[in-house]
Amino acid sequence: MANLDVLDVENMDPADMDDFQRHLAEMLKDPEFRKCWEEDEAEFQLRLAIIDARNETGLTQEQVAKASGLNQRVISRIETGNANPTLRTLSRLAKGFGRTLKIEFV
Repeated sequence: MANLDVLDVENMDPADMDDFQRHLAEMLKDPEFRKCWEEDEAEFQLRLAIIDARNETGLTQEQVAKASGLNQRVISRIETGNANPTLRTLSRLAKGFGRTLKIEFV
C-alpha cells in the first residue's frame, strides 16, 4: 500500500511539504473540514489500496476487469470514489490481482 505519510501533514516540517500538503495542513485547522476528512479516510485508503494493487501487478483496469469478471467501468468508479464496492466485489478484485482480500481493524 502507498505510504500515507505524505498526508500526515501535522507531523511534517513545512519546508518538506508540497503545495497540496501545505494547503491540506491549513484546511485541517478547520474543525468542520477535519471531521469530513477523517470520516472519509477509510474510503480513501480502500481506493488507494486498490489502485496500488493494480499498479503493483502492472495491470490495466481492463485487464483486471477481465481477470475478475467485473466491468472496467465498475473498477474506474471504485478507484475514483464514485462507487462503494461490496465485499463480494472486493474479493473479485483481489482475485483479479492474484491476491486474497484481508480486512483488519487496527
